[in-house]
Amino acid sequence: MPMIDADGCLLNVSVEGRDGGPTLMLSNSLGSTLQMWEPQMKALTQVFRVIRYDRRGHGKSTVTPGPYSMERFGRDVLAILDDLNIEKVHWCGLSMGGMVGQWLGANAPERFGKLVLANTACHYPDPTRWQERIKALKDGGLAAAADSVIASWLTQDFRDREPQIAARMKAMLLASPVQGYLACCEALSTLDQRELLPKIKSPTLVITGRHDMSTPISAGEYIRSRIPGASMTILDAAHVSNVEQPHAFTDAVVGFLTQR
Repeated sequence: MPMIDADGCLLNVSVEGRDGGPTLMLSNSLGSTLQMWEPQMKALTQVFRVIRYDRRGHGKSTVTPGPYSMERFGRDVLAILDDLNIEKVHWCGLSMGGMVGQWLGANAPERFGKLVLANTACHYPDPTRWQERIKALKDGGLAAAADSVIASWLTQDFRDREPQIAARMKAMLLASPVQGYLACCEALSTLDQRELLPKIKSPTLVITGRHDMSTPISAGEYIRSRIPGASMTILDAAHVSNVEQPHAFTDAVVGFLTQR
């Protein structure tokens, strides 16, 4: 996996899949690594060349000092594409990955074909939840927030049926560098990208989870209604819908990206 330098931050990047076909870039949620996309990789790499990466402050990428912002994350993505000499990709981002996708769709439209914005939001009108999480992390580290985060990521029913998957997701979260996670939480506490949405001209699919309390259907519907021509798919899942409903998620993404 190459390490790509983006303004002093070494970003861990993986490139897999079909040579000569279209390229798809995947972007993770807060507190996860590129491994969160494993349920999709077998199917996606049969159709696309797939780029995955660890966001700065996560996984094997460098933990640089804050503050972080969606613009900073978006410029990291453009640095990856430039380093790999890739002119244009499709985008699929979940949660924070969807927020970065909004910034990219509005500010670098020539680099992106279609956008999938999954389980995401463009604005948090009340930053209290993020302020409370920041305080909990500073007081007790990620262990203080892990159970509540996993409860928001996956429904109780799924956690009961698939305890090993839930345990792997929790281990991924707990392995996150605390300073990187904190800097991302601080960026989310001031998120407001509402004015960017009408500027997005790429064909866009919004995916939401029926049981997602973190970025509810209403947040997805707001995004869908502001991006010209966007469509929306609702999955029977909580926040990390690609893990809870892997086949339905993959089918929605591949179907949208390959339709003419």
